[in-house]
Order: sequence, then C-alpha cells, then structure tokens
Amino acid sequence: MTTTAKVPTDIAIAQAAELRPVADIAAELGLDDEEIELYGRYKAKVRLSALARRKPKGRLVLVTGINPTPAGEGKSTVTVGVTQALRKIGKNAALCIREPSLGPVFGVKGGAAGGGYAQVVPMEDINLHFTGDFHAIASAHNLLSAMLDAHLHHGNALGLDTRRITWPRTIDMNDRALRSLVVGLGGLNAGPAREERFVIIPGSEIMAIMALATALGDLEQRLARIIVGLTTAKQPVRASDLKAHGAMTLLLKDAINPNLVQTLEGGPAFIHCGPFGNIAHGCNSVVATRLALTLCDVVLTEAGFGADLGAEKFFDIKCRMAGLNPEAAVVVATVRALKMHGGVKKDALGAADVDAVRRGAANVRRHIRNVQKFGVPVIVALNRFVTDTEAELDAVRAECAAEDVGVELCEVWEKGGEGGVAVAEAVLKLLDRRTAKFKPLYDEKRPIREKIETIAKEIYGAGGVAFAPPAERALEQLPAMGLGETPVCMAKTQYSFSDDPTKLGAPSGFTLQVRDILPSAGAGFVVALAGDIMTMPGLSKTPAAEKIRVHPDGTIEGLF
Repeated sequence: MTTTAKVPTDIAIAQAAELRPVADIAAELGLDDEEIELYGRYKAKVRLSALARRKPKGRLVLVTGINPTPAGEGKSTVTVGVTQALRKIGKNAALCIREPSLGPVFGVKGGAAGGGYAQVVPMEDINLHFTGDFHAIASAHNLLSAMLDAHLHHGNALGLDTRRITWPRTIDMNDRALRSLVVGLGGLNAGPAREERFVIIPGSEIMAIMALATALGDLEQRLARIIVGLTTAKQPVRASDLKAHGAMTLLLKDAINPNLVQTLEGGPAFIHCGPFGNIAHGCNSVVATRLALTLCDVVLTEAGFGADLGAEKFFDIKCRMAGLNPEAAVVVATVRALKMHGGVKKDALGAADVDAVRRGAANVRRHIRNVQKFGVPVIVALNRFVTDTEAELDAVRAECAAEDVGVELCEVWEKGGEGGVAVAEAVLKLLDRRTAKFKPLYDEKRPIREKIETIAKEIYGAGGVAFAPPAERALEQLPAMGLGETPVCMAKTQYSFSDDPTKLGAPSGFTLQVRDILPSAGAGFVVALAGDIMTMPGLSKTPAAEKIRVHPDGTIEGLF
C-alpha cells in the first residue's frame, strides 16, 4: 500500500467503477439462469442446487496475516488484489471472503470490502445491508431467545434453571451497554426476571452454524442441537426441545445461499457469512468455498485477524469439518506493523528504523512457522507503504529467508491487480510444487484441556494454561453433553499471541488465562474464552459513524 495523495478514497473509487451485470459474471462461471437469484443488477444469490450438480476442481489458497496493529496490514485488500492479479495473468480465479459487520463499519474501521483499487463492489451495499443475511441471522437467533423466554413464562415444563441459561440475544452493532443486563422487569406478563446479555451477530452461534452448514438439512440439524441452558439437574436443553429449529431454518432458507458479486476488475467474488476471528472461527461459509472450488481453478480465501486466530481456526475447524485441502498460504505483513511489534509508537512510524523491523519480524517468523505446522507452504506478501525504505524491506526479506520463505512486495491498493502480480506468481509456484500435506494441529478426540494446551503452546508460544473455576467446571460438564471430541474455537485478543494485547512481537513462556469454556453444539465446537475478550464490542470515543452521511443524490460520504 503506497499511500500517495493522488489515490482517491475507497468510496470514491468504488462509486466511480463501471460494474458488470452480475448475470454476466455468473454466466462466465458456467452458472445457469435457474441457479442464481438476482438482487438487482450487481448482486446475486447462488442456489445450493448449483453446488450439488458440480464437483470441485479448484485449488485452495489461504490469505492470513501477522497480529494486527493500529498501523494496518491490509489483509482483505491483499486477498482481493491478488485474486485480481491471478485473473490478470490468465488464471480462472475467484475470491471467497466474509461479509462485513455493521459494528466495525460504524465503529473503528469504516468500510470492510478491501481498499484502494483492490475492492469488491458494490462496496456500499456489501458494507451495509447487502442481501439481508445478517438480518436473517438476527431474526433466527432472537426467535430462539423469544421462544425460550415464552417457555419460562408459560410454566417452564423443561425445568430450565434461569441461573444457567447460556443463550444470549444478538444485534449487529457495537453496544457495550448490552454486555450485561436484566430482562423480565415488566410485571407478571413479562416472564421471570433474569440476567441476560447480547453478543454481536458475528459472534452468534447461528452465524457459525450457517458458515459451517453444508445444506439446508444440515443447517436444520445443527440448529436443533443448539444448547440454550441447563436444567436444575444440569442437563442440557436444546433448541429442538423448544421446537424452535424448524422456524429458525425457515428464516435462514435464503440466507444460506452464497452471495456473488465482483471485484473492481470484474472478476467473481463470493462473499458469505461473517464470523469474527477473535471471538468466533473467522471464516467465510463452507458452501461458498465449495461452490467456488467447483467453478474456478484457483480460489483465494481469507481468515480473520492474524494466523494465530483465523488461520488456526480455518485449518482446525473449517477445513477439518468440510474436508477442504488448502495447498498454499500467504502471510500479509507491513514494515509499519513490524516496527510497532518492534516497539515503535504509531506516531513515529514514518522514521526509518531497521533495528525495530528486525525485532518486530519475530512476529511474522512465528506466524510462518505456525502455518507450516499444518503442512501448508507459505510466502509473505509485504504490503508496501511510501515511507518504507529499501533497508527496511531488505531486513524483512532477510528475516523471512531465515525461515526459507520468500517475500514479495504487494502494491494492490494503489495499482489493483497489476500491483499483485509478483505475489500471484509466487502463489502459483507454491501450487506447482505440490508440496502441501495438510493436517490439523491436534486430534479432535483428545480431551478438551489437552487441545487448548496444544494450541496455546504450539501456536501462541505459551508456557502453560491456567483454567479459572468456571472453565474447570466446563471441562467436566462438556464431555457429558457430547462436546468432548470437538474442535476448540479460541476467543482471545487479536493484537498479541498472548491474552494480553500489550504483549507485542512474539512473547513466549507466558501463562494463557482461560476464564470459561462455552458450548457451541450446533456449530460443532467449544469456545474457550481467554483473558478479558468481549463478545460484544463497544464504540470508541470517536466512532467512524460520526463521519458517515448520505447526500440528497444518494452519494455516500465517509464509508472509508
């Protein structure tokens, strides 16, 4: 990303783009008219019947990154731009990424559909209500909440212990006031008073379920397995016990179909589901990825935040459950971010500091080694900024060469696909070598404690794990619920390998603090909460929403 003053804002670039009719893009992919449902001229849903009729032929590449910093790494931008580059050099490539959440869009980062000349469009639609998937998830989630409270109000025949209800409510907005509250204070007709909480939609179990479901029937079965709480005898009560899963499936019957849009350069982009990488599993949907693999020769997908979170969950959860075989990976880094990991403050990043780059490179080196532990070969894409010096770039190259990994400069933000050709060619070389031997990190049948300790030590660099009393109780209870032999979804800060966001670089020997472990029976994993990670973010003092407006002619301003 060479931040020159001549490059317009993301929203200006997106609004100036000449979009192709999405029906033409679908036709080029080989999709029939009856396999797509148009949402206007530039968005479409692809029906799951299209997936059932085809077999996979493509090769899967993951784009991940270092631990993020306020300096920005541009992982999504690189994913889009390298896909554009692959098509520019004649490859039949497609993009698979997550849908943005309104929380971050109006909170800390503005738009979330790539940047500069490496974006997916229509950018405004994708960042806002898109095809309504998030609203469908919220409706299904809160229907279960409403049916749960109605059951309590009408006699509680299932014997739910109101102190042990684990199912929250959801909303797609950063709202810290909803982290902990009390409901049922409206008198006799309001149901029993009890503690309640909200999670943001990307942290909803239904988001994870839809991202992992393989068909409508599988979706319904997963919804039925959701655990909403425990009885006074500590037995799980599920959505099926409340007879909610059928109606929930109905609300999601269209949302489960993948969304098809396009890159700025007119190539296909599948954008579907949006679980966060720090509190959920951080990957786009299985059905979108599988569909892209049946239609294209190379498929690039992105996983949330750094490789310690998104990539680990992509490999250990998504690929394991879906039977996917990733064959290459790209780790995105920037000189600026590595300097921050090396101890430089944000306001001093413009000054050259080769020693800080070398210190901070410990972060990217650990991420490289971690990806390689899954049997997947890797390259580093160095997102270039105008302030980067040749000495700093050489320092990154030397540090990565010590891991026997190549580094390619990436300038897709300023140059679009042209700026990502070097990375694209390096990815193709990795694929041509056919050296990938993908394998998950751990055996899912091992005890939960052992799986958490394996992730903490092998991926994070921890010396050990401390389990708080609620986590210790969960370690005893979860196997009895049928959740002892599932993958683990770690929820922790994205800014550090540890559970302390201030520990930058590559800390080691620390003790990871696991405060609780929650069931996610429908998704098929358990969630380990490490440190003070929140499942409902809050807005900053000056959220991005303050700068966003729509003009009378419909032009949007401030959306990044």
